[in-house]
Amino acid sequence: MSDLKKMYSTILGDQFPMEMTISFGDQKLVYKKRTWKITGEDGTIEERGIRYGENPDQEAALYELVNGNLALGDCKYIEAGNGLVSSIAVEDMLQVGKHPGKINLTDIDNGLNILKYLVDKPAAVILKHNNPCGAAYGATMADAFNRANRADRIAAFGGAVVMSRACDLATAELLAGNYLEVVCAPEFEEGTLEILSRRKNLRIIKMDRIDRLSDFEKHRFVDFKSLIDGGIIAQQSAVNSIRSLSDLQPAVSTWKGQEYKCERQPTPQEIDDMIFGWAIEHGVTSNSVLYVKDGCTVGIGTGEQDRVGVAEIAVHKAYIKYADIICFDTHNISYADLVLAISKGEKKIEEKEEIDAKVQADRAGLPGCTMISDAFFPFRDGADVGIKQGITAILQAGGSMRDFETIEACNEADPKVAMMYTGQRSFKH
Repeated sequence: MSDLKKMYSTILGDQFPMEMTISFGDQKLVYKKRTWKITGEDGTIEERGIRYGENPDQEAALYELVNGNLALGDCKYIEAGNGLVSSIAVEDMLQVGKHPGKINLTDIDNGLNILKYLVDKPAAVILKHNNPCGAAYGATMADAFNRANRADRIAAFGGAVVMSRACDLATAELLAGNYLEVVCAPEFEEGTLEILSRRKNLRIIKMDRIDRLSDFEKHRFVDFKSLIDGGIIAQQSAVNSIRSLSDLQPAVSTWKGQEYKCERQPTPQEIDDMIFGWAIEHGVTSNSVLYVKDGCTVGIGTGEQDRVGVAEIAVHKAYIKYADIICFDTHNISYADLVLAISKGEKKIEEKEEIDAKVQADRAGLPGCTMISDAFFPFRDGADVGIKQGITAILQAGGSMRDFETIEACNEADPKVAMMYTGQRSFKH
């Protein structure tokens, strides 16, 4: 165990060059490796790149685009000088903690990838292993973080938080009450760093371009996937074009000459949740299904091979997280700790049974949720999973030959379920 701990605390050097050039025909993009002069606990200053890659034995480097403005056909990509994560400087790391590794940076990046569609209000996204585990709007920044955190306290442990507004004193107190790896915000108000510094290893990153994130909404970047034989797949990054009611399509389908359409239309709140949920979906690994309500995630299912399975996993997670937050509110301990305390005779089984009964009665807060699917439902069984839990609306891509089945499922529900189509899927791998 000591060797494992040492592995995670060891800082790797890297052998990657200081500059990298990529040629697209006669266009050249020049990248510079990002390093930081970091003061260690003993006062010595060392120049370091990122801590390590996905695992402690993987060297890694972060490169910033410093020259070149790529245009391919009619598409102009991100231009040099528009860096976000790749432009983090020493002065932006208000508290270094253990200086960032690859996963910390990609968590921040995916948080920004989601947050760029949510910057019109106070919003917080909490990420773990490059997937959101909680995301929410709020009346204030503290409210937004609190809602996102309560959506999944379990996964938020050791996570990265990205916020759309300045961190104020109330938000800082909530952040400091949790174990987090990274906090990123456009600004940190006076007095907040003293509160946050209670967590010595917390990485606190100021990113003043967050208030300009909406400028990145329509910009594409080149997304590279390296193959085991040294090959590379290059693709345009995805762009979310579902930004308002006018971008949604009615759920209508024709099967064997008969037209099917949803009988109930979504409410304004359900439409808002569709737009919010699709923005979150943009940063979730596929196959995925989300449940959202009132601008907050309730259950997030990620990375499954089948759509009905991921719909069920999102429900299962919602039940687990709901039990945990009720237990925390009631006993100030996690549900897992309650179960352990019961096994030791320190708590009564009735306390667990009371929580379990409430979770079942409330169906984990799923009634009234909007169900979001990153692609079409090939059969109605995926939608039926959510309908059974009391969802009232569905947003999906549409386009399946059997769309009529899912429409029938919505119309047969009691009460009836509204459904809209995006006309586009939102896969992320």
